[in-house]
Amino acid sequence: MSRIRRAEPSRRRRQAPLSLNDRRNDPRDGSALPSSSTRPSRNSSMTSASPGRVHGQDSPRRQNWAGKSPEQVLAMYPPGRTPVNRVVDVLIELFNPLHTALEKTVSHKTRYERAHFLRRFFRELHTDAGFKLAPDPRNLGQRHVQAMVKVWQRRKLSPGTIQTYLSFLRGLAMWLNKPGFIRRPEHYGLTPDEYERHENAQRDKSWSGNGIDVEALLVQVSAYDARIGASMRLMVKVGLRRKESVMCRPYAHVHPFEETGLPDEQREADRYLWTKGKGGRARWLPLATKEQQSAIAHARSVVSGHDAHMGAPDRDLKSNLRRLDYALRKFGLTKRESGTTGHGARHDHLQGQYQDTTGTPAPVRGGGPVDQDIDRQARLRVARIAGHARLRSAGAYIGAIRRSPAGGRDPAQGETGKPGPGRLGDDGDTPVPVA
Repeated sequence: MSRIRRAEPSRRRRQAPLSLNDRRNDPRDGSALPSSSTRPSRNSSMTSASPGRVHGQDSPRRQNWAGKSPEQVLAMYPPGRTPVNRVVDVLIELFNPLHTALEKTVSHKTRYERAHFLRRFFRELHTDAGFKLAPDPRNLGQRHVQAMVKVWQRRKLSPGTIQTYLSFLRGLAMWLNKPGFIRRPEHYGLTPDEYERHENAQRDKSWSGNGIDVEALLVQVSAYDARIGASMRLMVKVGLRRKESVMCRPYAHVHPFEETGLPDEQREADRYLWTKGKGGRARWLPLATKEQQSAIAHARSVVSGHDAHMGAPDRDLKSNLRRLDYALRKFGLTKRESGTTGHGARHDHLQGQYQDTTGTPAPVRGGGPVDQDIDRQARLRVARIAGHARLRSAGAYIGAIRRSPAGGRDPAQGETGKPGPGRLGDDGDTPVPVA
């Protein structure tokens, strides 16, 4: 039996009680549509005896830790008498499920990457950074961080990787009640080119923008595996992420506009597709075009029933995602072979949304110039459909703001084309209402 968690929008008819796994992903649970006013600080969870743990989903707490606070548990492993890797494992077991800023848990991917980094960090303090012995995490000093930053510089790690590593170290500092311990990147001698991400797309990453005949590709993939072909069609036509496409239930997740709860002024279609993406953000995607409606109809033709998802019913979610990734590689959707990846399907869709709103191709495709207000409206739409919380995230799909119609550069861009002190730059840091 498939272990993909059931997730469907609320209905007025009487429903059976939800299991814990169902409640995590079902919008009937209030967590599916979080309000900014009900998202407390991560610090409030530090006093819990089992911070960040979800009953029934995380492994049971050790018996000798029962009833003890994190500080009391750590006191059981005194510095100098406990191997460093043992203390790191204890910290990971206590805190790794936690988000570093909000009172919520993080994805299993984040847990794995953070745990892998921390174990490697303390190991490499000895093997790569020149320290005779790695320090106990509770005795970590600025000189240790500085030494590891130099190691990252020698390895020429990308800005995004360095930012992620510093974020993981900030999380470790929070676990140890040392907020502010990790300084800004420039404190460690990093230049802006070494730690600033390029948020705006520098090149077109869409399938069509890299010379792929999208319709012909979908036909080929469907002949190989009908479910995977239908999932890819949802990625291209509706803009779903790969995981969202596999978990999509083309019958149960499609509802009339009246059942979405969206205000009337936001109505764009008669039917909407519900999905839930990163950060637990649920959103409604309008099925406004014939292509989108056809993609849903095609998806329905390959599933086995009303509650069926797009993944193979005899596989769990992890296995279905692996098979989708295998198909992407099989048909050349890798950066090395074609210059794009499976995520390029979303780029195609979102660039199309920008062009529909502005009447001009996306900047990354050479489009422009566009009136400032129309450009902002289009970017808000792209960010909302993509399921991102910030306006500036739209630039990752469509590119940086082009020159203004009056000539010269928009004052909000500054000399480098990055958001400056103007209105567009400010809007880039404001939350985007998710439909």
